[in-house]
Amino acid sequence: MRHIVLDTETTGLDPAHGHRVVEIGCVEVIHYVPTGRVYHQYINPERDVPQGAFQVHGLSEAFLKNHPPFREIARDFLAFVGEDPLVIHNAKFDMRFLNAELSLHGLSPLPMERAIDTVSLARRKFPGGRASLDALCQRFGIDLSRRNKHGALLDAELLADVYLELMGGRQPSFGLTADAHTHENGAANIPAQRPFRPARTFNPTEDEKARHEPFIQTIRGAA
Repeated sequence: MRHIVLDTETTGLDPAHGHRVVEIGCVEVIHYVPTGRVYHQYINPERDVPQGAFQVHGLSEAFLKNHPPFREIARDFLAFVGEDPLVIHNAKFDMRFLNAELSLHGLSPLPMERAIDTVSLARRKFPGGRASLDALCQRFGIDLSRRNKHGALLDAELLADVYLELMGGRQPSFGLTADAHTHENGAANIPAQRPFRPARTFNPTEDEKARHEPFIQTIRGAA
């Protein structure tokens, strides 16, 4: 049940027009819960960063020149994602860019079948509703205060929370452990402490035994 929640930032909208990946952020999720393991890398696109892209993610050409090109980080990235499903918001976009980079450096592309598109999940769950990452965070009450600009790791972290909600949300505790749990209304669910009561014995009287004997005789095979 390991998934990788993934996001990228790029220099533009289409790798076929020479645009490149400039940032990758990945969050490891096991059983729908982030483990704390992440992969985050800024990437030198070896080209300019158009003003429109800069306004989206704030990553300048001067900043990115100090980071490695994709060919130098490709194998570390692939090692982190392994063979597990990739949870991506608008998966076709990110997969096209990642596979263009991989192909450019002679590496096998990531199969599209590995991608779980949270846009499609959201549209099935909320027909007619807005399916942007911001809209879904607002719907689920996920804090967006840090999101002044797009950032691959931050967006992957937000998407991990959105994915959890799309898959059913956090399940309430059933009080099966000794730990206290907190419900949505803030009240603690603490298992009741009951006093120990020893088992009681019941000794029938001779009269009760005599009255019980005829009943036993009516049960086949009881003798």
